[in-house]
Amino acid sequence: MKAVRVSLEESESVRQKLISRSALDKTRKLVKKNGFIEIPITGYFNADEFTLVVQEKTEYYSKEKTISSILNIPEIEKKLLPRGWQILGDIIIIALNEKLEHRKTEVGEALLSLYPRCKTVLLDRGISGQKREPLREIIAGNGTETILKENGCFFKLDTMRIMFSQGNLAEKKRMSELGEDETVVDMFAGIGYFSIPMAVHSKPKKIISIEINPVSFGYLKENIALNKVGNVIEPIAGDCTKVTPCEMADRVIMGYLNGHEYLPHGISALLPGGILHYHEAVPEAIKQRPVERILEASKEQGRSAKIIGMHRIKKYAPGVWHVVVDAMVD
Repeated sequence: MKAVRVSLEESESVRQKLISRSALDKTRKLVKKNGFIEIPITGYFNADEFTLVVQEKTEYYSKEKTISSILNIPEIEKKLLPRGWQILGDIIIIALNEKLEHRKTEVGEALLSLYPRCKTVLLDRGISGQKREPLREIIAGNGTETILKENGCFFKLDTMRIMFSQGNLAEKKRMSELGEDETVVDMFAGIGYFSIPMAVHSKPKKIISIEINPVSFGYLKENIALNKVGNVIEPIAGDCTKVTPCEMADRVIMGYLNGHEYLPHGISALLPGGILHYHEAVPEAIKQRPVERILEASKEQGRSAKIIGMHRIKKYAPGVWHVVVDAMVD
């Protein structure tokens, strides 16, 4: 294989000249040898302009690997391969076309070869029940507990048993900038999705974090310790209809997307002038529904609410958006 031999000082200018002439062999690496640089070429050049050499050993750039390039499966099946997946810590979570179910182990092993730092691949089959528990299967590797870092905070969780959405990062960052010197109630705290960033970054007086799922509650306590915010967050295990405090919060977070029946409890937790952050999955056709629900629930308690913001977080389903409504309740 041919190359041009140049001094180290002129190697970049010569490389650029070869590129301009479409003569640089981009599949091979530049080689440093005996104080010179050998630049691989694809064509013939006048020896008067360049010193040509024949390389005894050639070094190639490795082509970027993909699932498709790794898997030895029919082309018709390669077209069905997913184009994306979620990585949480050292766990890969992937959804597969049902026509590729018989290839799930092969796909899992291919992903582990693409990401050597990861230890396990999970096949995602959706969520189940009011507690939004994931339906997942290990298809490669072993071990499903991991620790991930997001917005300067650490979250430990079991990815087989707990959901973790990276699609609402902007909202979590927004919340982490609110609540300074306030008392906050996080009614559906999970493993600390909102409580932890707020405690770490905005330094509230106190956060009461309520969670009914015992698995999530266990990780909430671990994450409080992991992020060293035990002096700020008070975790409470239980049903929000029974354990949410009354008239003590400057701010209430309701992060459960189907939690309209809990609105009276969220509103009653607020001090006059407090702020409610109410999440809901709402169809486009009735996008004012969460606003109307807040206004009605406040009225039923003899209080008034003023809508101060409404934010689209992400597409939840076809024609359905995850939204957050901010309201001030007097």
